[in-house]
Amino acid sequence: MTVTGIITAIVIGAIIGILGRLVVPGKQNIPIWLTIVVGIVAAFIGTFIAKLFGVANTNGIDWIELICQVVVAAILVYAVAGIYGRRGVRN
Repeated sequence: MTVTGIITAIVIGAIIGILGRLVVPGKQNIPIWLTIVVGIVAAFIGTFIAKLFGVANTNGIDWIELICQVVVAAILVYAVAGIYGRRGVRN
């Protein structure tokens, strides 16, 4: 993987993570770096799901792939926010 590929993954991951975070209702108490990591993971998983359904490569913008990525990011943001939010709470 080249430096350009890594930078592109971080930028796309940040965008996907932020979009996923916007979809989830309420406030998520997770740092921005974790949102970016979630976005990068969601981008890979969303692309994999789109490939399974045969919609990863289309003419123009791959809207279905983008929707898959954002949905996965929203699910992951919700899960990570729940786990990360409980981290500091001790009973």
